[in-house]
Amino acid sequence: MNKSDIKILLVDDEPDILEIVGYNLRNEGYQVFTASNGIEAVKSAKKNIPQLILLDIMMPEMDGIEACEKIRKIKSLDNVIISFLTARGEDYSQVAGFEAGADDYITKPIKPKVLVSKVKSLLRRLKSETETSFKIGDIVIDRDEYVVYKAGKRISLPRKEFELFSLLTSRPGKVFKREVILDTVWGNEVVVGGRTIDVHIRKLREKIGDHHFKTVKGVGYKFVLEDVDL
Repeated sequence: MNKSDIKILLVDDEPDILEIVGYNLRNEGYQVFTASNGIEAVKSAKKNIPQLILLDIMMPEMDGIEACEKIRKIKSLDNVIISFLTARGEDYSQVAGFEAGADDYITKPIKPKVLVSKVKSLLRRLKSETETSFKIGDIVIDRDEYVVYKAGKRISLPRKEFELFSLLTSRPGKVFKREVILDTVWGNEVVVGGRTIDVHIRKLREKIGDHHFKTVKGVGYKFVLEDVDL
């Protein structure tokens, strides 16, 4: 996907941030849309279908947490990446943010060039849903053949482990809630015991590498690579 095809929705109640950040992102070649509160953000997201939303938390009329929750319920925005913009010392719960559906956080104030770099990192998470085989770091995942290779070495994974691994690696750095994992990987199947996900994650850690799998307490799990995780 070319930069000119990528849409970014920037949401903040501070005009200076909209102007400065918006200018720098447009200068990089991205399409940029802006909103000054949560209500406008939801409307703009539904209309423009962006690939990335940079969302301030403390805003009038509707804050970022509520806006994020509403956006996550819109089917056409299933694949949008959402990163909160948070002021230093701002009193908020990261767990609450992740539960609302956030993929990441960017702390402000932040230099424009650093922000652009983080945006590029976030956008590297975008992958086509039609891809049947893709490479991430030294790992190759072939969804057609149900095969995983790490540094050229073939790794055998049972079906459910493969499906869980495939889900987590589809959006590196994104926190997948436990209920989303259960619904996606196991669907309506009967899950024996409440620790099923934990057991499968433990097995993946043993086979793929413990450092790739991060637990967000009370929320779920995410897959990370040093060069893509912020």
